[in-house]
Amino acid sequence: MLTTNIIILMLGLIALVISADKFVYGAAGLARNLGISPLIIGLTIVAMGSSAPEMMVAVSASLNSAPNTAIGNAIGSNITNITLVLGITA
Repeated sequence: MLTTNIIILMLGLIALVISADKFVYGAAGLARNLGISPLIIGLTIVAMGSSAPEMMVAVSASLNSAPNTAIGNAIGSNITNITLVLGITA
């Protein structure tokens, strides 16, 4: 049972990484075709693509009546982002 859970977790992680990569690549290509500057692509579209998995977790948690998971996801994401930014700048 444990190995099945680990396999499912790994397959889910692989699918998440591949789908997020495809989303970001497609969105950046669309923006380039529309003539949007690379700075805007980097600041908005790619940022949305990297936040898509977090949004999916929040939606899934809300649909499963687990608001604490959605709130924890948002708080944990903000803590991680702030910590990484402060750590890189330090």
